[in-house]
Amino acid sequence: MKRTRFALVSLLSAVALALAVESVAAQPSTTAELINELNLKLLYVAVPITLLVEVILLYTVLKFRNNDSPKPTRENRRLEITWTIATAIILLFVGVASYGVLANPDVTYLEEPGAEAGPSEGDVVVRAEAFQWGWEMSYPRENVTSGTNIVLPQGQDVYIQVTSRDVIHAFHVPEMGLKMDAFPGKVQTIKTTPLETGEYQGYCAEYCGVAHSQMYFTVEVVPQDQYQQWLQEQRQSQQGGGDGGNESAGGNGNQSADGNESGGNASASVNAPPALLALAN
Repeated sequence: MKRTRFALVSLLSAVALALAVESVAAQPSTTAELINELNLKLLYVAVPITLLVEVILLYTVLKFRNNDSPKPTRENRRLEITWTIATAIILLFVGVASYGVLANPDVTYLEEPGAEAGPSEGDVVVRAEAFQWGWEMSYPRENVTSGTNIVLPQGQDVYIQVTSRDVIHAFHVPEMGLKMDAFPGKVQTIKTTPLETGEYQGYCAEYCGVAHSQMYFTVEVVPQDQYQQWLQEQRQSQQGGGDGGNESAGGNGNQSADGNESGGNASASVNAPPALLALAN
């Protein structure tokens, strides 16, 4: 019996120590940081409960495996009250922790009618417009179009306005924790703050037709000075009539969703078979 207790205590201590060690990996955005922290908090509750249930199950199976004359258990009100209160406390913890994250504007941004809260003068506003089968990214305040590439400054609040020209699509950047449905004639906003520089893959997460799987785009997070330089280059290029709208902050030409180099926002349906296009229509 002592050995069993010692093994159980050792196992629970090891799990508690593993959960107590916070991840040192940097989070790419405030949205991903909030979501991952919530997942970690829920693990604090889920792992001990899972272990407790499994230990009780194994103990019961081993102890009563040779019992040929089992007797019904007696009512134990103290035990029933105890697990009822414990369950209520656990659910309260989960509810409060989840609400604190879901109510955060960086996870659920609600633009209330008549409210003054919104993008300030220094914030970045990006319009992500989906269509069959591609994306058109633009910066309304800067009068700049960037094709299927989004460039964002590190450490700056960003508002991404998601909409669609035709059918329902979905804007999704998994690594940054960003996802929003794109409805025709309706604009929905994502708010976040990029924390780590790098390039992140985005795509359409709502099936929208034969070339749905080709609806890729990229999100590139760069330092503030590099972002300003990129923005200035885009303004000069587009004002001069050149096609600089698809260049990334690193100077590489962007590609269309079908993988072919494109000077504009060519639809991914260019290479779709005629028979499939006929079915789509």
